[in-house]
Amino acid sequence: MANSKYEYVKLFEQQRPLIAQTYIVIRLDGRSFHVYTSHYDFCKPNDPLALGVMNDAARQLMMSFPDIIMAYGDSDEYSFLLRRDTELFNRREEKIVSVLTSAFTAYYQYFWNIAASKEQNLQQVIGECINGETLEFSFKDTGVDQTRFRSQLPALDLAKLPTFDGRAVVYPNAKVVMDYFKWRQVDCHINNLYNTTFWTLVLKGGMTPTEAENRLIGTLSKDKNEILFSQFGINYNNEPEMFKKGTVLIREIVTNTSIGDNSHGEPLSDRQQQRLQKKLKKSPINTLHTDIVKDSFWDQREHLFV
Repeated sequence: MANSKYEYVKLFEQQRPLIAQTYIVIRLDGRSFHVYTSHYDFCKPNDPLALGVMNDAARQLMMSFPDIIMAYGDSDEYSFLLRRDTELFNRREEKIVSVLTSAFTAYYQYFWNIAASKEQNLQQVIGECINGETLEFSFKDTGVDQTRFRSQLPALDLAKLPTFDGRAVVYPNAKVVMDYFKWRQVDCHINNLYNTTFWTLVLKGGMTPTEAENRLIGTLSKDKNEILFSQFGINYNNEPEMFKKGTVLIREIVTNTSIGDNSHGEPLSDRQQQRLQKKLKKSPINTLHTDIVKDSFWDQREHLFV
């Protein structure tokens, strides 16, 4: 590359490598998403097709970047966990955040267009996928009214293209990482129960948004469940798990496949990095709607913190 007297301007660039041997979580959030939910007339309180687009975009991001070993999402947000030894973009914060955010945004718009091009199978969208096998959600068995959902999304408008912002946070150990994801799922549960009750009061109870908001002031979880069941015959427990628990995408790595001795917790060698990359690319990405607050979920997946 030719030198010039103007190259000194590069001295003003700042590179911020994220701390080595820490767990990196990239959290993506929809930017001003209330504008898009209104413009594209999202189903309230949950639009399964829009959630499905989020999940498809997140899965594609994991396929494109094998160092992402787990993701959790609900509503318009997704959190991605990179393995502790990752050297993705030399751990440069601005590079990781900008590339993953822009890639996710592109994937989101791509999969939205697919969901807008033809009718979708809602039972598959709301269901789980384990080792390549789709476990469909049953509307009949749960009593959930399928007619409240649409089966096809509208086309995107150039003036209203959904976008996302991103941030990187580093966590020092496995416990803090687990607590982070537990926090996100607890937040999902609290918000979904509130939103389900709120929109039921509006859409089925005939209340205005202000009246529904005032009705729910000071209510506890048991009160909201009682409102849903006694006034509208809705058993909240029968709502799709994707709505109540969010979505977990996880690489289920076969733990007995060796990548070389790393028993002392030292950084992986270049050769071990290459072996692990190949292993990660081949590992299945499962889609789950499960409880990650319980320790049993993490006890069964110690490979996340190797």
